[in-house]
Amino acid sequence: MGTRSGKLWQRMVQRGVTRFWAQAAREASNSNLRVLRRRRLLARKLRNHLDTLISIADGRLALPIIGSNTFPKPHGTDWAWRPTVWRDSLPSKGMVAVKSKEGLGQEVTLFHDCTISELTLRQLRNTRAKDLAPFGLRMDVFRFDGSFLSLVVDFPKEALQDLNRQYLIRMDTIVEMEKPLEIFARFNIKHGPNTEQIVRELPLHEEEIMVEFDLAYSKLNEKRIDKAWVDLIFEGPEMNQVILRDVTFSRRPRAEM
Repeated sequence: MGTRSGKLWQRMVQRGVTRFWAQAAREASNSNLRVLRRRRLLARKLRNHLDTLISIADGRLALPIIGSNTFPKPHGTDWAWRPTVWRDSLPSKGMVAVKSKEGLGQEVTLFHDCTISELTLRQLRNTRAKDLAPFGLRMDVFRFDGSFLSLVVDFPKEALQDLNRQYLIRMDTIVEMEKPLEIFARFNIKHGPNTEQIVRELPLHEEEIMVEFDLAYSKLNEKRIDKAWVDLIFEGPEMNQVILRDVTFSRRPRAEM
């Protein structure tokens, strides 16, 4: 009850302030100069606060909305997904000296075989006008004495419903790097005791970084699908910073021949 009455009082005050300044503007041409000078000083002080509010609001409201799962999808898409790291604010924003099998959120895990980890992971807020994802993921690699480095993204169960060999799995991403390196995407799908793997190199030199995994070329046992995930494999990552501004997945039935 107190909250409702407080909000009502606040609205009444706001309406009163608005009416006052609207009337002051109408009277400005004929106001007493002493009154006009005082009102000008008050209006300038008020304008500073309003300009600050508008500037901050414009900046924040221009950012991608937290929780957004919006991104372009191919025609015929029946499932699409942006993992949590790129969609929602995480309680833990980052880690240093990341050990193998550690990660951010429930879906993203880092794997490596370094003796001493000089790796960091950090979620960051996307602020560019062209970004659709609310957040990005930054990985810093300093000295690297291991033989492999991969970021694993586990698929949710919904991605596996009614999945069969007639489907294409698509991955889109936006990548920034301090210096060039190769990144491979390996799609893994576990069925029974077996795991099918399809590997694609990310076309980092192209404007649209997209790969597709065609399940028609697999030996998938459609009745025993249990789990699916994608490995992002980084070749020669030492002394580099990689920012994945966005990572999205979608699936659709392949066109009938």
